Amino acid sequence: MNIRRAARTNTRTRDLALVATFASLYAVLVFAFAPISFGPLQFRLAGALRPGIARRRVLAVGYALGVAVGNLFTPFPLYYEVLFMPLMSLFAGLAGFEVAKLLKKRYLTAGAVTAAIISLSVSWMLSQPLVLSLPMILTLPPLFVAEQVVCILGAAVFELVDKRFKWW
Repeated sequence: MNIRRAARTNTRTRDLALVATFASLYAVLVFAFAPISFGPLQFRLAGALRPGIARRRVLAVGYALGVAVGNLFTPFPLYYEVLFMPLMSLFAGLAGFEVAKLLKKRYLTAGAVTAAIISLSVSWMLSQPLVLSLPMILTLPPLFVAEQVVCILGAAVFELVDKRFKWW
């Protein structure tokens, strides 16, 4: 096996391991904190993982998979929580990665971008007649603040971890 091929295989294996770990951690944190992970005033601590997407684009896939698994026990219709929200999470993660890369501000930027997109998505979902029919004007502000706070905390943790380890 030549060196290039071995390097590609190692990268794919590392990416797969990171995706699986990221998805698992996200889903476990959603389940562990289920009482505050769902609803119009949710505070999803699992969202603290989102800033990590700044280091590897492929982590957006892990995030989307984690959302799909974490949302399996939602009180809301599954087609919103297991289809719509994972798609929005993938989009948010990819957008967060690209903006962070463009601005050369890693964790905080990726977290802020993903949190903004997710708070809009959750607020829209909660406004749907088959969910809660809550006006977005009522749900968006608290969701936006909660999502940003969680991502700021996550960005701070990732910055601390980066000082000691290359985890990505």
